[in-house]
Amino acid sequence: MKRYLILAVIVLFTYASQAQGTPYTWTYSANKISENVYELHFHVDLNSPWHTYSQFTPDGGPVPTKFTFAKNPLYTLDGKVKENGNLIQKHEAVFGVDVKYFNGKVDFVQLVKLKTQAKTNFSGTVEFMVCNDQQCLPPATQKFSIALN
Repeated sequence: MKRYLILAVIVLFTYASQAQGTPYTWTYSANKISENVYELHFHVDLNSPWHTYSQFTPDGGPVPTKFTFAKNPLYTLDGKVKENGNLIQKHEAVFGVDVKYFNGKVDFVQLVKLKTQAKTNFSGTVEFMVCNDQQCLPPATQKFSIALN
């Protein structure tokens, strides 16, 4: 009987820890804004009180958000990834630098110009880190692929 009770407790804790999941959700999309130009959106929703860091967080601080795009001869990047969200900048004694981060929702946007009318995918990875006032999760990397039709 004790074995079944212990097994039930272990199973319960396993399901409870999996149900909590991650404190963020990434989504990816493309908006066609002209004949050969797409606006790519890398959107992250963060559960309160979690935040993620700007691409422009200085060295010595937490891991900044970083996009790496796969090479593709069918398109060119137009500018750099822009950040749209409620940017907060404050000095963090733990890191010894002024950090830049976002709470809630952040939309990272990249313009892409197709060289031809061919359908293709825009793919790559995003590396990021999320923290709250008590802890940081280890840096994570997610792959993405966005269809450009």
